[in-house]
Order: sequence, then structure tokens, then C-alpha cells
Amino acid sequence: MRRKPKEEIDDPRREMLVRALSAGLYVAGGSAGILQPVHAMGKIPKVLEPGKSIYDMRGNVSVNGKKADEGTLISGSDVVETGRRSHVVFAVGKDAFVLRSNSRLELSGSGMLVNTLRLVTGKLLSVFGKSKHRIKTPNATIGIRGTGVYTEAEPDQTYICTCYGVVDLYADEDKHSTETITSQHHDAPRYILSNESSGRNIREAPFINHTDLELQVIEELVGRTPPFTMAGGGYSSPRRTDY
Repeated sequence: MRRKPKEEIDDPRREMLVRALSAGLYVAGGSAGILQPVHAMGKIPKVLEPGKSIYDMRGNVSVNGKKADEGTLISGSDVVETGRRSHVVFAVGKDAFVLRSNSRLELSGSGMLVNTLRLVTGKLLSVFGKSKHRIKTPNATIGIRGTGVYTEAEPDQTYICTCYGVVDLYADEDKHSTETITSQHHDAPRYILSNESSGRNIREAPFINHTDLELQVIEELVGRTPPFTMAGGGYSSPRRTDY
């Protein structure tokens, strides 16, 4: 699937994205370009606040099995879960995340440093600092080298978009299905499968369910600027997600 370069993106739609951010609305993606009111990606501060983890949340969110609020601290060894039509935007150290609805994320690390993220189920947008990380799903291992990635986990399938940076992909049940992705701007989304023949469990995938707007907001949350802003980004998902 070929994404539209910047000059081909419909100008009114791009202007809607900008207005949505400044007005405190969240863009849920979708071919219709529907704007969904939210607690407010646009109101999230641009600088990480000391002693604070959660910057936006909606619905049923828990940390280590206890209901979370915006004062709940999340460390590098906690478990974060969301219910139906729920989400949470949070940061741990130099890493920041959007965990979507019906998701379970198990963090492994020390203090405010995250080493491994186990996405048991659900959807996760992540931006990482320069240290190495690893994402585990039920059927895949993803080595992270300072980058932004979007991941969806199902029992027999993982979706991974390397938004920018370098990742190493491994299908856990097939040692012959591995790939290193170097991406500047959503260049090589992949499905990692479980039941295909040897060497064929990593397949090309479309660009779905996340936006450059989200990436920009959570990178700014931890004091960084995503590389696509200099190259002139502005992509949004062609398929609406249940946020």
C-alpha cells in the first residue's frame, strides 16, 4: 500500500488535524476523518512533570490491579490494563506510551527504567529513549533501538509499524522468520504470524490505527521532537480504531 506524500494529502484534512490538537480534540483516524472528543491530547503539557506518570486517561484503567487516576505513578515494573472504550497516555522515564482499549501491558525493568514490555493483548503506541528495549507479544519478540513503534497483539498474530528508527523482528515459533527494519516514516509495517511455513511468518502489512499527531504529542511529553516533523510528516491512519 502506497502512502500519500505530503503534497498529495488533502489540505483541509491536514488543517483539521492542527485545529483538533490546539482545541483539545483527539483524532481517532478513519477514512472519514472523524474527530472524536477526548480528555485531551491537545492539553497534555510539552514537558514531563516530575513525579507524574499519567497525562490523559479515559474509562477503566488499572495499575497493578488497582483503579488508576491521574495521580497514579507507573514504574518500570508495573502492569497497566485498560477496559472497553478506555485509554491511558503515560510516561516512564524517557519512554512514553498510548495504551488503547482492552489492553494488558506488563513492564519489566528497574525504577523508572523500562527494559522489556510484554503486550499480552491490545494496542500500544510507544516512543523510546536511546537505550535498548524489547517488546514481547504472544508470538513475537521485537528488539527496539531508540525509536517509535505501534504494536497490536493477538494470540497468533502481531502487527508492528516501525514509525521511525530500527527494530529487529523475530517470530517466536519460527527461527527462520527474522527481519531488521530501518524506517524513517512508517516505511515497512509488518505482520508477524504463527502458523505459516518456515521463513514465511513475517509479512508486509498496511499502515493502520495510529497517527503522527499522537507520536508528536508523546515525544514532546518526554522532551523530544519526532524526526518526521523536520521531513514534513502528517500521516493519519486509514482505518478507524476503537480508542
